[in-house]
Order: sequence, then C-alpha cells, then structure tokens
Amino acid sequence: MEPAAQQQFVDWFRSAAPYIHAFRGRTFVIAFGGEVVAEGGFLALTRDINLLASLGVRLVLVHGTRPQIDRRLPPGASRYVRGMRVTDEKTLAVVKEENGRLRTEIEALLSMGLANASMADTRLKVAGGNFVVARPSGVVDGVDMLHTGEVRRIDAGALRGRLDAGEVVLISPLGYSPTGEVFNLTYEELATETAIVLGADKLIFLVQEPEPDQQPLRELTVSQVDALPHDAALTTGLTMAAHACGKGVARVHFIGRGTDGALLLELFTHAGVGTMVTQDPLEELRQASIEDVGGILRLIEPLEADGTLVKRGRELLENEIQRFSVLVHDRVIVGCAALYPFEDAQSGELGCLAVHPGHQRTGAGERLLRHVEDRARKLGLRRLFVLTTRAAHWFLERGFDTSSAEQLPPEKKSLYNLQRRSKVLVKALT
Repeated sequence: MEPAAQQQFVDWFRSAAPYIHAFRGRTFVIAFGGEVVAEGGFLALTRDINLLASLGVRLVLVHGTRPQIDRRLPPGASRYVRGMRVTDEKTLAVVKEENGRLRTEIEALLSMGLANASMADTRLKVAGGNFVVARPSGVVDGVDMLHTGEVRRIDAGALRGRLDAGEVVLISPLGYSPTGEVFNLTYEELATETAIVLGADKLIFLVQEPEPDQQPLRELTVSQVDALPHDAALTTGLTMAAHACGKGVARVHFIGRGTDGALLLELFTHAGVGTMVTQDPLEELRQASIEDVGGILRLIEPLEADGTLVKRGRELLENEIQRFSVLVHDRVIVGCAALYPFEDAQSGELGCLAVHPGHQRTGAGERLLRHVEDRARKLGLRRLFVLTTRAAHWFLERGFDTSSAEQLPPEKKSLYNLQRRSKVLVKALT
C-alpha cells in the first residue's frame, strides 16, 4: 500500500473510531421497502448489516412488501387511502403469501456465508415471532379498510430478549389480533412504533433517492419539521420521524437505498449522506473542558502542521483549556477558539480560531467569533485583537482593522514572533 493510501486509511479509521465506540450495545431499527430486495440491493445491505452486528449493534429489521404484492394483483386492483392499501379477502391472501416468500428470501440472504467478503465466515442468527398486536384501521375517509390494520401493541420484552441473545430480529408488516385475525400493516408505521417501544437510538429508513436537481435536507429538528407544510412533511415521512423523536427515539435517518454503502457512510462519517431528524439541535457552542483536549488537538494539528497556527502541545493545551470555547456537532468538536485577556490593557487576544473543513462556509467561524466577543465583553474588555498569517481578509470583513505589533499590550508585544510576520488586527468591542 502506498504511503498516501496508508495515511488515508489511518485517518478514516481514526475518524470512525468514536462512532464504533458509541454504537456498541445500541439499538437500531432499520426499515426498508420491498424495493430493496426486488431491485437486488439487499445482498450488499446484508454485508453492512453483518458489519453492524459484529460491532455490537442490536438490530431490528422491518421490511415492506408493496412491490411484491402489486406484482401479484391484477392491474388496477390496488387501492390506497392515505398511503395504506385497502386489503380485502383476496388481497389478504396475497399479502400473506408474499410476506412469507419475501421473509424467507431475506432470511436466506442473511444466512449466507459471504465468501471473500469483509464478513466471511459470519452467520447471523435471525429471530421472528408474533411480536405485533394489531387492530383494524376501520373506515378512513369514508372507505372501509377491511383487513388493513394499525399497530395496537408491540411486545417489547420479547424483542429485547431476542436482542439480548445476540439475534437480529426481522419483523414482517403483519399484525395479529387477540381473536386470531391477521392485519396488513404499513412497514413505516410498524418500524416507527417498534423504535419507540424499544427506545431505539436510531430509526433508519432506506428510501428512494431524491431527484438530481433536488437539494436534500441534511439535518432537521422536530420544531423545523413542524414548521414545514403539512403535506410536504407527511409525504416525505418527516411527520413520522418527528413523532418518533418526540417519543424518545434519539435519531431518525432517511438514506438513499440505491447507493452501495450508504448505510455505512451515514453512520460512520461526520457529514453523512442522508437526512437526519432529531428532537434538539445537534450543535452546541460551550466552554471547553479537560475532556475536550483530544478533540481540539485533532482539529488543530493539520493547521499547526502547515504553519497556520502556532503549535501547542497537549500539556500547554491542558493548562489553557479554560481559555477555550468549542463548537460541538453531534458530539464531535468541529470548531474552537480561545480568549487570552490582558486586563490591564482592557484587551483580549482571539487565538486558535479553527473550524473543521467540512463545516467551513456554514457560519461556524462567525458563531465562534461572536461567542468570544461576548466573553470578552463580560470581562470588561474594550477591544479584541488577533494575530494571523493567512486569514486577514476574513477578519477585516468582520469588523477588524489593521494595526501593528507596536499597539499590542506590552506582555504580548514582548512575545511577538518576528519570523512569523503575523498581521495584527484589532476590533473595538461596543
């Protein structure tokens, strides 16, 4: 392996390590329509499911069967109300057959020994059962839904027992009543209610990719979903996602089903490739603590290496950690800045302002700057100065004026490094 490829692998593995650590023992519910199997994408997904299971993730898979059922019914026989199929006696017979057939196919693929694959010689244990108690949907918009049902109750204790045994649970979109009736369910509702009763850390939907000209939404909070037009939120599944988050599911993800490895890219890279819905914003701007030292070092090391920032060792950073503020996105430090007060001169130095490349041009730098300015004002400082070799224009555009080393506080002036030839910029704090 070439040195560049070696470093790329090391960098990737290090960046994925926090997620690997965080996901162990967590419960994920992964929901996918019958299209994933019909289009031949489930074999690749099987590899990723094996990988997640090997990392200690507790997995519940919920599948749909719509295209398989539609293929069996005569043209024009399928009728839908609010996205739910009207299930008469003949349709119910097809629903049962196709769910059984598809479930068998999925179990067979999950049981394969994947020769020459990353998870060769592994074999998942797949569990199923009558976990879902259902009730009839009744009459919807004046239409009797017949054998179409809704989730009444899910046996969370039985599901946890199978997960505790190290098994992957596979749930088909069928529910049973206490009187022995069978109801056809939507896999989306079933997956959502399963994630809620389990208190799942993630509910993941594999969906159709957006059109090339559509810009996908990357992150939404429940309040942002509530502010969307109702029809738009309903048709995209965001209403269901907001409901799940409101009931305790930590994250809901929508990932394109047609991209090989999309599940891994969404889960193990910071940027992700899908849309994520959360109860609260993922970003937090706060005072740094000693636990943040490692994350700050990882952030600033590339900038120290190319000379943009002055080098700081771990010991120095630990001693100065109270000077730092950090911008945290989904538990990862993506920005930092420090304030060094010179109270006799009523001045403060803005130092070590850094933003991860993936979060530049998002306003992260401005938020950190405003935060440091607020801290300086609370200390009674009247001006903020910065020494920079490469970002002078960025600061000038944000209210700083050019100055000189002669105007620095005496303590800082004595430490000015003539070899770096840093530009000095000053901003009055009002």
